[in-house]
Amino acid sequence: MYKRQALDNHQFVLYYQPKVNIKTGMVKGVEALIRWQHPERGLLNPIEFLPIIENNPMMIEMGEWVIDSALTQISQWQAMGLNSPLNTSVNIAAVQLQQPDFTQRLTKLLAAHPDVEPHYLELEVLETSALEDVQHISTIMNACMALGVKFALDDFGTGYSSLTYLRRLPASLIKIDQTFVRDMLIDVDDLAIVEGVIALAKSFKRDVIAEGVETVEHGAALLQIGCELAQGYGIAKPMPASDIPRWISEWKPDISWQS
Repeated sequence: MYKRQALDNHQFVLYYQPKVNIKTGMVKGVEALIRWQHPERGLLNPIEFLPIIENNPMMIEMGEWVIDSALTQISQWQAMGLNSPLNTSVNIAAVQLQQPDFTQRLTKLLAAHPDVEPHYLELEVLETSALEDVQHISTIMNACMALGVKFALDDFGTGYSSLTYLRRLPASLIKIDQTFVRDMLIDVDDLAIVEGVIALAKSFKRDVIAEGVETVEHGAALLQIGCELAQGYGIAKPMPASDIPRWISEWKPDISWQS
């Protein structure tokens, strides 16, 4: 009930977390992350409200709001002449992606923003989501890619069917789950998983990005094992859209990452 009011009353906002090449210093894009500006409790993270509506039809409505808001933001950044963060990714729940008319609805959302080229939008499919029919999802993804939209597989390595997804879903980017990245400096098993995902991604000719990069040491370790793309609190926390231009102009990779 409250979530419905929050959507109707425009209480949801998007924060953006930069994705960068830690070796070259290039900003590759941003990930749009939903927050609830609660009138009494302040700014709430998704963990505090998304699980309640996970399998609710409202999840689809909220997902479309996120795509529409992200496209609006890309348009605004474009108008400012800001070229770096135009590649903006949004998270797509399985319940939304598996809608029979998903491609048509996405087409309509893109058409509402004719000044934004579709290739600036990337949809992150949560790998651990209940993707019931991989062949069906693959067909939907190919139809969306024909529009120009890109795909990433999120939280990679956490599910039992990772190899199936990698082989059969046409995503161009693989995201290594932050739980493995965060502990890779102290846990040899997590390090092995990170190395394995990087090797797999390269074998399948996919790009790979590590999330959960919290320290300079994380970045250095990732570069050593062949992963240059990263995001995480060690680079930047999610921030309001208005903070992105200044962050881009001021950000420099750690000197040790460039040696």
